[in-house]
Amino acid sequence: MRWPPRFRALAANFFLATLFALLLAAPAQAHSGSSVPPPPGIQIPSLTHGQMAVIARYRGDILALAQAQTVTDPTFRRLYNHGNLQYTYCLWGLMPGSLGDEESPFNECSHAYLATAKALLTYMATMPSAAHGAKALISDIDAEMVRSGASWILCQFSGETFSTGAVIEPRWRTVFLHLPSLAVLLATTAALIAASWMIFGRPRPRTA
Repeated sequence: MRWPPRFRALAANFFLATLFALLLAAPAQAHSGSSVPPPPGIQIPSLTHGQMAVIARYRGDILALAQAQTVTDPTFRRLYNHGNLQYTYCLWGLMPGSLGDEESPFNECSHAYLATAKALLTYMATMPSAAHGAKALISDIDAEMVRSGASWILCQFSGETFSTGAVIEPRWRTVFLHLPSLAVLLATTAALIAASWMIFGRPRPRTA
């Protein structure tokens, strides 16, 4: 099947624009890890690689408890909103290997949003309205971490602390070196091009 010239031009332009954006995407915050202190804001303790996997399984429960709170304060809201923002920047945890693969461009930002979820849970344990549910969750999480030896499973981001004053972006410049992430982005790009062609590229029927 031969694609029409207009479609090929659209595909080429879209691909080049995507490539250019990825190459120039410099994170708004530095990614130098624990060697640089976190910026001002609420400080968020680090999370080991093993702990991250456990928190990921409980993140839905943590957010459900947070959403059930009717009386909140600025610290709660900052942690809650920052966690959601960080999760969005990390493409909603959808990229392959973002949790388990240390080489994934999305592993550091996954550490960030999950560390924020843990910090939010810890803070809710101090809130009268949420303390009972939060402490029950903490007990379940601690038990699972002990069973899995989560604290002993480390990676290059395990010692990195975070802050509500900075959003950790994916390492876009390394996407081309991580084949699973690259495959997903290329497939998404191809789907967008096909959708654009279906919407804008089809020749309009001639009227008599």
